[in-house]
Amino acid sequence: MPKGIPNPAAMYGIYPRTWGFEVSIVRNGNRYFKQFGRASYGSQEQALLQAQDWRDGIVRSVPPVPRRTRAEKLRVNNTTGVSGVFAQVASDGKVRAWVAKTYLGQEEILRTDFAVNTVGDAAQALAIEERQRQLERMAGLARLHPAEEMIRTTPALPLDDLRSPKRSKSEIKRSTNSSGVSGVHFKSPNVGHPGYWLAITYTSGKGSVSKAFSIKEHGAEQAKQMAIAERERQLEQKLLYISGTGNALTIAFRKDPERHVQGAGAAAAAPQARPAH
Repeated sequence: MPKGIPNPAAMYGIYPRTWGFEVSIVRNGNRYFKQFGRASYGSQEQALLQAQDWRDGIVRSVPPVPRRTRAEKLRVNNTTGVSGVFAQVASDGKVRAWVAKTYLGQEEILRTDFAVNTVGDAAQALAIEERQRQLERMAGLARLHPAEEMIRTTPALPLDDLRSPKRSKSEIKRSTNSSGVSGVHFKSPNVGHPGYWLAITYTSGKGSVSKAFSIKEHGAEQAKQMAIAERERQLEQKLLYISGTGNALTIAFRKDPERHVQGAGAAAAAPQARPAH
């Protein structure tokens, strides 16, 4: 948005990128930052929903500092040691008055001048005391964006079925993918070999499971479709494991002797799996 115009509430703290969205919010000198790629969540819309959920969580759990705390912070050019108190200097370099000034709102600025020729050396002390009285009228939290208070005061809604879980790296379709389906790849051991289609899925803590379908045995298109169907079955088993019914994953593997369970370190060797007949 143009300078001076805040972003719409929905996009507060969220920045569109070519690959998705980036969230960046600063609190008390600490930066809260996270990225949400559309490839990881399946679409631009899902990435934005996830970014907004995370942003709202930060806004609710880490509120801005109180307005008074921020007002009491000394500026770099402050020479009095007290925020909001400064000297008025005459053309001859002598202090003409001490001023206490506090900004309460757009149309409410408190200011009191203490002239040296009226109250003498007590002018600075009187200005400091007045500044403290002015600060007592300042309440609430620092206003960083119009959306801040709305997000903090609105109860967090339970996550619904409209939110897609983050995909693992193995579920993201790469630009070099030849099948159009993540986790399904064409492999050929050597030149002249008809090759095979491979379905492979990695699950953190369990390693990877893979199954190959020979083009010589099934034909190119059928082997590909069989690999895609196998990939879907693998993902279903993965979700069962993640959701807390991991035993179902192990049982399914044992029932099918053609599936090859590999350790995480062996995933790179998956392309050498023997095609199924």
